[in-house]
Amino acid sequence: MDFTVSDEATRGFDAYSRDWGARFGADQPMPTFSPDTVGDFRVRTHAARMRDLTMIDMHSVLPLRTGRPADGGADGAIQLYVVSRGAWTWGDRSGLSEHSVSAGQFLLQQLRQPKHFDTQPHTTAKIILGMPQSVIEPLLRNRIITGPADSAEMRLLVAHANMVRETMADLSEAGERAAQNALVELVKAVVLGRFDDMEPQLAAALTQAAKELADRRLADPDLSSAMLARELNVSLRTLQRAFASLGESATAYIRHRRLEEAKLALTMSPNRLSIGEIAAYWQFSDSSHLIRTFKKTYGLTPAEYARSAP
Repeated sequence: MDFTVSDEATRGFDAYSRDWGARFGADQPMPTFSPDTVGDFRVRTHAARMRDLTMIDMHSVLPLRTGRPADGGADGAIQLYVVSRGAWTWGDRSGLSEHSVSAGQFLLQQLRQPKHFDTQPHTTAKIILGMPQSVIEPLLRNRIITGPADSAEMRLLVAHANMVRETMADLSEAGERAAQNALVELVKAVVLGRFDDMEPQLAAALTQAAKELADRRLADPDLSSAMLARELNVSLRTLQRAFASLGESATAYIRHRRLEEAKLALTMSPNRLSIGEIAAYWQFSDSSHLIRTFKKTYGLTPAEYARSAP
């Protein structure tokens, strides 16, 4: 669901509340917002429901602020927030206990009592709701867990959540079940600060996280399978086994992506680099190595490809 509210304040807020309720049902009610924030309510969300889990990517243009919660119980729902921009603050009824999460941080909590929250302008966050209490609650033990979003466990979790969102429409019932089970395993890993690297359900998430990390480090001369394993806090054997389960290798993926970037660089103008410069930047041993690999893959030398490119 992509939903944006930016027109007349009250009508836009009411529409958003109705759409939220229709999408997520009574088990995920919309919080009560304070009147001063309903006045010009603008938020963009993309949400996916996967069996019992709900994954939401949200960006608020203006600050969001809920009213102070009334007395009453909460359903014990387990909630994960990963903030990539801005900041999000939660508080209890008394106003004495607050937890703030800024950009690059996450918060995992079980909602045992009503809470209010407020955000900074232009806050962007990934929210995951509906995790099985029977599995996560004994591990949380009433704790609120916060930490860096770039930890190995969170990298895997976010990579998996993004991959599921992109492929949701094509998943079978069995595929949804497997994707949900893997996500729950990754939430357990966040709670424990480590994950079971022998768990086969995590192979796809581990591979996706390694690919995303490799894509950000393609020009790094130290990029290797060993470096990816170290950054993701797994053994090299575990990483290799995860890639092998999907019919490829981390080394081959790195080589393929560097070659793709070299190919793109050949068509850049007016600041087109020489073949030697491209080879050096994308970590080929020399121009001859790039030429041989390029021709084997694309059937043309880099120079021939550059001349034929529009």
